[in-house]
Amino acid sequence: MKKAIHPKYFDQATITCACGAVYTIGSTMPEIQVELCAQCHPFYTGKQKILDTARRVEKFHTRAAKKEQTVTGKKAKKTKRAAQKEKKQKEAPVEK
Repeated sequence: MKKAIHPKYFDQATITCACGAVYTIGSTMPEIQVELCAQCHPFYTGKQKILDTARRVEKFHTRAAKKEQTVTGKKAKKTKRAAQKEKKQKEAPVEK
């Protein structure tokens, strides 16, 4: 095997987050700058930010609310079809 091909290992490498948190770990780089860490990431903090430019989330919530209001089942569908059938018969011209 070739000798001296591995990078130098730093036991006390520091990771600095944009939020100000500092971690000390072992790494091949002496200093690492990151944007997100466990203290500021939305998954770990529970503070979720939704950027909705096309109103997709709002549209989903309205569709979900509408779906909850509608009653589904065989009896509900049967009465709905019967009402539509009666309405259609009333609108159709009577032939003699």
